[in-house]
Amino acid sequence: MPFNFITLSRVDMPVSQAEGLKILERDQFCCKYCGLDGRASFDNALVMSVDFIMPRAHKGKKDPANLVACCRPCNMIKGKRVYKNFEDAKKYVLARREAMRQTWETKRSRPAAKTAST
Repeated sequence: MPFNFITLSRVDMPVSQAEGLKILERDQFCCKYCGLDGRASFDNALVMSVDFIMPRAHKGKKDPANLVACCRPCNMIKGKRVYKNFEDAKKYVLARREAMRQTWETKRSRPAAKTAST
């Protein structure tokens, strides 16, 4: 059992490998936020994980109803935020991903425009 150095207490393992595999199989290895198919390629499979809908930091339980298959980028975007329901979390994650994509594309296209103009 892991040890939390901040509270100086033992904490439950987030999700065991067997439990995580059951959740991924239940959700067909597909991210419930963005729809990434973990079975489509080896690279996709590597980024699949399990997410707590109600984060453990906010007393979320390790119950299959509180767990979903999730790619790591979506998991990082969602973070420890608390939402009214899963649909609100999904809307936030997808909106944030799109904003990040637009920022990335804007920054990526600027150097090419400078090179073309010189």
